[in-house]
Parts: sequence; C-alpha cells; structure tokens
Amino acid sequence: MAKVSDTASSTGTTTQISKVSPTKRKAAMATNKSTLYPSKIDFSDATRAKLVDLCNQRLADTSDLVSQVKQAHWNVKGPDFQQLHELFDAIHAALEPFVDVIAERATTLGGVALGTVRMAAKATSLKEYPDDIAAGKAHLEAVRDRVAAYAAANRQALEASGKLDDPTTEDMFTEISRTVDLQLYFLESHLQG
Repeated sequence: MAKVSDTASSTGTTTQISKVSPTKRKAAMATNKSTLYPSKIDFSDATRAKLVDLCNQRLADTSDLVSQVKQAHWNVKGPDFQQLHELFDAIHAALEPFVDVIAERATTLGGVALGTVRMAAKATSLKEYPDDIAAGKAHLEAVRDRVAAYAAANRQALEASGKLDDPTTEDMFTEISRTVDLQLYFLESHLQG
C-alpha cells in the first residue's frame, strides 16, 4: 500500500503518494498467484506461472499508463490545447488495446488476469501522475517520462519471455514495443527543437 502524506504548498494542501516498493508490488501481484488452471499448452507449470506473473505486471503498468494518458487528455490547458488533447487521445487509443491483449495472454497460459483498477494501482511500477499541472509542456513531459519508463519495462519483459523460451509472449511484447516507441517519438517530437 502506498504511503500517503500531506504537505503544504502555495496553493493549499497536496497529497503525495510515495512509490510502491518492489516487495509490496510483488505481494500485491501474488493475490491470485496460486491459481494456475490446467492447460495442454506446452510449458511446465513453473514456466507458465512465471509468464503469467510477467503478463500481470505488464497488465498493471499498461492499465495505469492508459489511465495516465487520459488524465493528460482531460486536463491539458494552454495555446496548444486542441493539438495536445487530440495527441493524448491518439496515444490512449494506440495503447489501450494492449490491456486486453496482455490479459488474454495471461489467461491463455492458464493464469488469472489481475486487471481491476485497484489491482493495477497496487502493482504498477509507474510513477503517479501529477495532479497539479495544466500547461501543455508539463503534460508532454509527464506523459513522455511515463511512456519511456513503460517502454523500458516492456523491453525487459520481452527479454524475460525470450529467456523462458516463449516466442508467442515475446512476439506480443515486440508488438507492444513497436507501438510504444512510436508514441514516445510523437511525444518527444513536440518537445524537441
């Protein structure tokens, strides 16, 4: 569970949520870890369990990321409002289908997809999205940083699935990587030059 503290700011009191530790994140992911349904898929139960855990971590981060992009979409202000409002909506549209893709891979492997908002909030590795920004550039930077962190974690999952000799899950993460890298390029292009 995240540690919550109140701090004074020039605009009043703000709540800060510290990042969930990796140990607590793993504990949150273990909620349904023991549930592995029988399957004729050609992996050992131990390998399937590792792949399901990997998928569930990516599911948590994906769910969190798409909601954070929507947060930017809803709250961006300034002279570039229309362009950024549409950009954030397009990024959301590009990433949102992967929530279902990842969840269904976890269940295909015989696991339980841990896909509720509360499950994602407990397990995500992404930093909390700031609730005190409005300017377009600030939202661009916040979304860029989270998309970059997500892309790096996705590449680690891609590598891990390869080490587990699962080309199907590896291919899924490769598809995600191509899409996420393109969205990162779109974000960075707005901040360059």
